[in-house]
Amino acid sequence: MQYAHISGWGKYVPARRMTNDDLAQLVETSDDWIQTRTGIVERRIVDEGETAITMAVKAAREALQVAHFSPRHVDLIIVATFSPDRVMPSTACMVQDAIGADGAAAFDVNAACSGFVYGLGIARSMLMTGEYSNALVIGTEAVSHMLNWEDRSTCVLFGDGAGAVFLQSSEHPGGILAVTLGADGSGGQFLTGPTVGNNYVPQIGADLDLNHLQMNGPAVFRFASRILGKAAKESAKAAGLEMEDIELFIPHQANLRIIKSAAKHLNLPMEKVFVNLQKYGNTSSASIPLALCEAIEEGRLEPGDHVVMVAFGAGLTWGAATIQWARALPIPQEPHWHTPTHWAWYRLSPWRSLVWRATLRLDAWVDRIYRLIRHRR
Repeated sequence: MQYAHISGWGKYVPARRMTNDDLAQLVETSDDWIQTRTGIVERRIVDEGETAITMAVKAAREALQVAHFSPRHVDLIIVATFSPDRVMPSTACMVQDAIGADGAAAFDVNAACSGFVYGLGIARSMLMTGEYSNALVIGTEAVSHMLNWEDRSTCVLFGDGAGAVFLQSSEHPGGILAVTLGADGSGGQFLTGPTVGNNYVPQIGADLDLNHLQMNGPAVFRFASRILGKAAKESAKAAGLEMEDIELFIPHQANLRIIKSAAKHLNLPMEKVFVNLQKYGNTSSASIPLALCEAIEEGRLEPGDHVVMVAFGAGLTWGAATIQWARALPIPQEPHWHTPTHWAWYRLSPWRSLVWRATLRLDAWVDRIYRLIRHRR
């Protein structure tokens, strides 16, 4: 039997900080108002030239570097995002090209803030079949592009960033033990994004802005308060565990009051709960991998520990994953001296892509000339 283990992780957040005091210059709010209701102190906002793609690429490269794994041997890339640069091509395909993962299949997943856990579940299933031996799962969001900066009910909540994990299959037990997913489309109108080329009008309010993110805050708060604890318990049970067996709980970083409510429901002390939303706000699908990366950096996970990650999002959707942490894996990994090779490969990727596109254009040009000659004959 094959198990899916996390052997690499990486994150990226923009350098630009936006504090609550900065927001108070844009909308009628204050640092005290935001902190009291959300727990957020500041968030990161993309700067010029930064997008969901550029952030995903940086997080992916870091995850591969931690795993000492060449991008040339990546089998699968799954990107979770609801704020892509464009509807198509997918963000995953752009990441594949940027890191030079020529042999990888690539596609996006949109389950809003639950997207990373959905992607983790899909990758785990594909690795367990034995058809794929590894996968990059990335959550990346540039939510600030779709916020109404005059709407304090939403603009104070969100931030930008990306996080990634690299999964490898192994016969060694452990890794991602269970993933439980769910959705309730009847609540879809409570949290919506910009419309794209259709006449669908979400029923949120009379003065709906179709170009920005819209949210019924109280309805989403009630939903999240109910589902986080329930989903966490279901995932732990599917893994054959109880919540008292869990060493670390990583919830979606949306609201400190929701997180505390879930911890209380699960009878977990806050010492077992990882929180970093005070620094980044709600980064949607990037929230869970960003928190996981920082938990590792802070030494919160040891081999053999059990961790539950749970998220909720628009849709409405939710998902939870239970993992047995096992960093030291009996998986063949590339030696550290391969790092300079990877650096060179990344630098060559844009040129390789340019040559390939030029080849396609040349092929099309030759084909047109050939057709023209045949027509004249």
